[in-house]
Amino acid sequence: MARLVLLGTPPAAGVSLTALVRAGHDVALVVSRSDARRGRGTKATPSPTKRTALDLGLDVTDRLDDVLEIGAELGIVVAYGRLVPARILQSLPMVNVHFSLLPRWRGAAPVERAILAGEAETGVCLMRLEETLDTGPVLASTRVRIGEREHLAPLTNRLATLGAQLLVEALAHGVDALPAGTPQQGEPTYAEKVRAEELHLVWDRPASELQRVVRLDRAWTTWRGERLRVLDAMAHAGPAMPDQDDDGAGLPGSLEGPRVRTGDGVLELLEVQPAGKRPMAGWAWWRGTRAQPGETLGGENERR
Repeated sequence: MARLVLLGTPPAAGVSLTALVRAGHDVALVVSRSDARRGRGTKATPSPTKRTALDLGLDVTDRLDDVLEIGAELGIVVAYGRLVPARILQSLPMVNVHFSLLPRWRGAAPVERAILAGEAETGVCLMRLEETLDTGPVLASTRVRIGEREHLAPLTNRLATLGAQLLVEALAHGVDALPAGTPQQGEPTYAEKVRAEELHLVWDRPASELQRVVRLDRAWTTWRGERLRVLDAMAHAGPAMPDQDDDGAGLPGSLEGPRVRTGDGVLELLEVQPAGKRPMAGWAWWRGTRAQPGETLGGENERR
């Protein structure tokens, strides 16, 4: 079994970490981000990967240079969130579990970008790490169909499990048995982090596009000046946006029950969360709004 270090931050990295330990590998050190304050509390909390490592009884650090001091054979990178400099890679070779079919969606948010692009397929690649962003040769890969309404969290969980399997299989015969890998083929695309404004539901966009935003699990709009999170929704085809009626009905953002008019079709609100309240069914929220003719989600000043 190999002596390893693992670099990672989110829960997906913890899946690979757990799989490596269960497979009998010696994970000598875990590198994750430093503890950070989250939400309104003042207490700093560890990253999900650090929490998993501590539960497994492993040593954890937030100093990358520490990986050079423990005699590891290989570094494993899973959603670490930082580039590893060349001086580290020259001393310790590393492989990376990346959640896309490289060279498509190199970068920080490959799963989010695949969903927003409306893609039907993605995958996982195990690649050798280079100093440049996600450019290394691919050791192994697997393809995954994306469900038509599959959200970010369950898709990422599936990819994390498959990535951990690829990793364990690749290391089954030791670090020295790892192949050189195959150079990436095709035109690269880049997955930048999703900006906050991209999660804002702008109702003159097509319903199909808005449904993809909702699938990222952080979509929002406003209702009567307060934020309303949209946790689940379904797009329905329909005619293009009609002209405004005298009472404002038909404008993008107007409600027809829990269905919202968009620039093309309607978006049915299946689950929402008003500010300061628990998640609720879309129809239950709508019944409690007592919406008046001409009222719209988002409001006039939030339309593009």
